[in-house]
Amino acid sequence: MKARIGAVLVLLALPAAAAAQTVATLNPLYQEVKTFVIKSAEQMPEENYSFKPVPTVRSFGEIVGHLANENLLMCATAKGEKRDMVQDFEKNTEKAALVKAIKDAFAYCDPLYARPDKAFPGQTELFGMKMTRLGVLALNVTHNWEHYGNFITYLRIKGLVPPSSQGN
Repeated sequence: MKARIGAVLVLLALPAAAAAQTVATLNPLYQEVKTFVIKSAEQMPEENYSFKPVPTVRSFGEIVGHLANENLLMCATAKGEKRDMVQDFEKNTEKAALVKAIKDAFAYCDPLYARPDKAFPGQTELFGMKMTRLGVLALNVTHNWEHYGNFITYLRIKGLVPPSSQGN
């Protein structure tokens, strides 16, 4: 676990290093955070999807929806596609719909993390920043880990053990 956290911190702390990562380096981190995010979304009881530790932060359900939105956006950008927001999942409050949305978003991203590096030529722009398309995949991984950290806190407040602490 410490090695994974260290790897994520390196990606977060060194944007240039993040852009230089290869898909082979990113894929294990992506697969693990995908598993933890989906398990968290499934584990949290529906009545706690509206839970906010304080009023100024997103609810658990809003974070699930936010991750669905952002995975779709970032992976479309990495693919070189323009993706219009068909539905803003962050505004949804139903657990079943949000679990489906996050699973669908990850399914949309999955093929990218199996492609060779050469499948991501050139630069793109995301959130007003110019970066490589491979850099967008690195940003996607770090963003998922960032919000999985939120999930850990929310689950623990509700007396639940986060997936990363449950063991195999």
